[in-house]
Amino acid sequence: MTLAGTRSTKRERWGWYFYDWANSPFYSSTTTVFGALSMSSIAAADAKANITLNGDRACLNAAGGTDTLRNCDVTLFGLHFPAGSVWGYLLSVATVVQVLVLPIAGAVADRSHNKRRILGGFAFLGAAAAAAMFFLTGSDWQLGAALFIVANIGYGGSLVVYYSFLADIGGPDERDGISARGWAFGYLGGGLALALQLGFYLKHDLFGVDQGLAVQICFLTSGLWWAAFTFPAVRRLPRRHVPVDVAPGRSVLRAGFAELRQTLVAAKAYPLTLAFLGSYLVFTDGINTVVTVSAQYGKDELGFGNEVLIVTILVIQFVAYLGGTLHGLVARRIGAKRTILGSLVVWIAVLGGAYFVQPRQLLQFLAVAVGIGLVLGGTNALSRSLFSQMIPAGKDAQYYSLYVVGERGTSWLGPLVFAGVGQATGSFRLAIVALVVFFAAGLVLVWLVPVRRAIEAAGNRPPEVL
Repeated sequence: MTLAGTRSTKRERWGWYFYDWANSPFYSSTTTVFGALSMSSIAAADAKANITLNGDRACLNAAGGTDTLRNCDVTLFGLHFPAGSVWGYLLSVATVVQVLVLPIAGAVADRSHNKRRILGGFAFLGAAAAAAMFFLTGSDWQLGAALFIVANIGYGGSLVVYYSFLADIGGPDERDGISARGWAFGYLGGGLALALQLGFYLKHDLFGVDQGLAVQICFLTSGLWWAAFTFPAVRRLPRRHVPVDVAPGRSVLRAGFAELRQTLVAAKAYPLTLAFLGSYLVFTDGINTVVTVSAQYGKDELGFGNEVLIVTILVIQFVAYLGGTLHGLVARRIGAKRTILGSLVVWIAVLGGAYFVQPRQLLQFLAVAVGIGLVLGGTNALSRSLFSQMIPAGKDAQYYSLYVVGERGTSWLGPLVFAGVGQATGSFRLAIVALVVFFAAGLVLVWLVPVRRAIEAAGNRPPEVL
């Protein structure tokens, strides 16, 4: 049972906004900044250790500098790959693991008397793993990789349940605005947390800690922020939820697996909904990849220091708050689909600009960052709300499980393309421009989907402006 037909309270909506605020530092700080910047350095330290122990002739001449060591190999499970590609491959592995773990989250949530408890459980799991990355130090990048994967399981699982609340707190004509405000509020929270961490990181000497420990403390505070602000979010979310019946003696978990199979079969009756979902999965892979590899691109290809990269990403966060709000206003006038199409055109232009940015040209780099910020939050926010219109009544968590699992299941492609092209060509400049294909294909596919028919086919009333 959803609450789309009732009027949600301001308290419930603010609870929903607050979870975007709570989890954003994991994405903005842990994933986008400190993980991307530190993981390759720690892997490079591992490569140096391998040189010392094994006398790797291919890298002996690189031993004088960490940057060149990133071209040296590290080893995991018998596989050898350059230290500089560790982050891209880790992002791919983390998303694949989520596909194996998260598929039943939505189905179980629909069968629970308390969806809020399930959201909280995933959130606190992710927050604990993110905070535990405090222990990532030395050359032990494998520990960080394991914790990052667990944190992503918590992150993805909580989003499945979180997204399903959108239909509970807003009607068809309200969801674009609610989703855009939530996404914008999340970027504001992520930006504030990153600003505080940036101040600490840049002035770490004043606190008597070295740079490595400062990064570890930033990992810790991101996890604590996530946990602390999850409490008010969960408490304010709607309490009312009538679960799908579970047969006596049958566990919720087994029923969840059965429901997932049924959802996959039933979804075939809504091919237009699946067509939009497929379109979204293509371009969101590009978005996620640009965000998660931008710091590595700026450092390894353009030669910027960590301080410049963190400030640039901070600029993106606050511009994204304005961009998310702007997308909601534009969608109110011209509709969500047209606004998404316009955003994808801007994404293509931004990546084209990123290719031509010259090394250590800060103004050029900042211009690209502003362009990313303007379209970063709004594109996904409107996709989230538009998809909610295409879900059959009472199936919100189930379909959002497909949404998040599909997102995680395909979002390994972008990092793999980036890492693979970078490894094959020795240039991350060519790797970043290769991501244009995701946005161009997404643009064509979204344009081809008749969203009004998709909404009506799901048995829902289309919004007045579409």
